[in-house]
Order: sequence, then C-alpha cells, then structure tokens
Amino acid sequence: MTITAVLFDLDGTLLPMDQKAFTMDYLGRLSKYMVPYGYDARELAKAVWDGTGFMINNDGTKRNDEVFWESFEGKFDGRYKDDMEIFDEFYRTDFQNVKHTCGFDPKAADTVRKLKKDGFRVILATNPIFPPLATESRIKWAGLQPEDFELYTTYENSYFCKPNQGYYKEILDKCNLKAEECIMVGNDVSDDMSAVKLGMKVFLLTKYLINRYDEDISVYPNGDFDDLMKYIYENK
Repeated sequence: MTITAVLFDLDGTLLPMDQKAFTMDYLGRLSKYMVPYGYDARELAKAVWDGTGFMINNDGTKRNDEVFWESFEGKFDGRYKDDMEIFDEFYRTDFQNVKHTCGFDPKAADTVRKLKKDGFRVILATNPIFPPLATESRIKWAGLQPEDFELYTTYENSYFCKPNQGYYKEILDKCNLKAEECIMVGNDVSDDMSAVKLGMKVFLLTKYLINRYDEDISVYPNGDFDDLMKYIYENK
C-alpha cells in the first residue's frame, strides 16, 4: 500500500533540540515560577518527573492528563486544582523562554508544507506528555502552526505514550487510517521506530539521533529531510 499519511515526531525531529538542556530549563523555570504560590521547587520538579513516568507507562484506562494529575495530587493534597490557571499562565509566559534551548531548521517546516500541498495527510505524533499550550508553543517554535496538522497529540487527547503500540493505534483509529498507508518520521529509535511493529513504514532522522540501546539503525531508512522526501516520493 502506498503512503498517504506522514506522522512526524516533534522534539528533535521538526524542532531541533538537546533533550537534556530543554528538560532542565523547562523544569527549572516551572519550579521557580510556582515557588511564590507555596510550592517547594525540588518537590515540584520531582512531582512533574514522576507524573511523566506514570504517563509513559499508562495502560490506557485513563487519559494521560488524568494519570499525571492524580499522581500530582497525591503529593500536594489536591491543591493543584485551585492553581490550574497559574500553571496555564506559566505556559503562556515563562515557558516561552525555553525556546532558547531549541534550534530552528527551515527545512522541517518546508517539508511539512510541501507534503500537505502534494496531498499527504500530515499528523504530529509527538509523545503526549505535555498540555496543549506547551505543544502548540513548540509547534510554533518549529515555524509551523497547530492547524498545519490534521491531529497533534497532547496529554489531554491521548491514553498512551510512545513506545506503547496503543499510542499509534489511537492515531490510526482517530484518523481512520491503516498502518500500511502511514510513515512515522522521528529521531528516537526506541520511541519512533517502534511504529514499524504495527506495519507502518518508518524513517529515522539522524541529526539529533536518540539511540538509548545502541541499536543498529541501518535496518531503518534514515538520513536528513532531503533523504526523507526522496524516500516518501519513491513510495507514494
């Protein structure tokens, strides 16, 4: 079956970044931002990290945001419910400064726009561990707009995370797609290339490669955005 839909990862794929630098700056800013509202910075950072772990291991019985905030509630006695607007305000304001830890590659946005123009369905398959405001911001940092994508995954619309196959199945079901007509594009070998297990084609962008387990990447089509476009148009 030919390719009709292209699923893109975001961090390290469409948005160049050093994952460690981004995470440290993000958690540092969030923790500091919430101190005036009675939160201990270290406890808050740990709570966010722990909650993220619970989302990564979500079994699909609850949405990711529900899993995250239930974990958070256990550490702060439910007080976060009164502070949700403050957390949202953080993402509207100081979170925007985390952009400095990211790069910019005009070819990323150009690739998305070219594929859309040529009739491909384009989906943002970013690991859904962030609220919509944070995901929409990172899309814009990459030179794109949320409406450029048929779907973009956040912790509010997802019940699984990568590399769980349930994550990819959710996307297929929502978009009425078959795995065989999709290609997953990403930089993370274990998270993004796992889509091949469902029968999707995959393509590994290697500039900001994440290969936690030192896997042999030669088994996957790989390269830069030019190589990606060549591969897609050869298989459309």
